[in-house]
Order: sequence, then structure tokens, then C-alpha cells
Amino acid sequence: MTGVEEFVESVGLYFERLGLSRTAGRVIGALLVTDDDSADAPRLCESLGVAKSSMSVALGQLERGGLVERFRPPRGRRDHYRLAEDVSGRAFRAKMDEFTAFTELAEQGLSVVGDNRRGRARLELMHDMYAFMAQEFPRLLDRWEEERARRG
Repeated sequence: MTGVEEFVESVGLYFERLGLSRTAGRVIGALLVTDDDSADAPRLCESLGVAKSSMSVALGQLERGGLVERFRPPRGRRDHYRLAEDVSGRAFRAKMDEFTAFTELAEQGLSVVGDNRRGRARLELMHDMYAFMAQEFPRLLDRWEEERARRG
């Protein structure tokens, strides 16, 4: 396996942990390192060794999530796909809803834990951390957007 192939696989595993399919993550990896700005589905299928149906599902997932954009080049016969601007920031913003979900889950646990002091302490810590993350993480990403704009 080449270094590029290892990188693409690593990106696939990373995005799989974030909730995407591994194939979708591998598409992101392939588009990150491509010499061109984009690729069509057949080229992605060939380079990643996946079936057309798997690629179709992965590209749909990425497009719906705002992580890739589909377009047709001038005089082109096939749609091409390119990464959305700041794909990493978009991926993290999409996962921020999970902070709220974990906060609510901790609240549910707190409502049923009763007098269990150790369980209550763990749930309070979980609640407070995720509530903090839900509050602060958007600010951090906004600061990143400002920094990106300054870099131009």
C-alpha cells in the first residue's frame, strides 16, 4: 500500500468514527490528495476499488451533508465532485448537535439515578462537559472562520 493509499484509508477510518460510511470518508481522503480539483464517480470507484452502488450512496451522503459539491464541467458528460470549502470545519459543525444530544442524555440519567451519589457525579460531569462544549465549540469555529479569512 502506498503512502497516499494509507492516508486515504486513515481518512476513511477517521470520518467513519464521526458517523459517515468508511467509503464516504475515503472519498474525502481521495479528493484531499487528488492532483485535480475534482473527480467523477467512475474515477473514484476505480481508485478506491468500490462498487458503483457504494459510491453512489457515499457521494449522496457527502453531498447532502454539504461536504462535497457536485457540478458538471463545461462540455463535460459526467458530474464531477469536489470538496466543499473548509470540509473539516463543516464536518465538525455537523457533529455539534451531538453535544446537545449527550447533554439531554445526561439529563435523562440524572432524572432517574436517584440517591446513587457516584452515578449522579458521573452524570453531572458528563452533562456539564457536553453543555460546555455545546456552548463554546461554535465560538471556537467562528474564530477559526475569522482566522481563515485573515489568511486569505
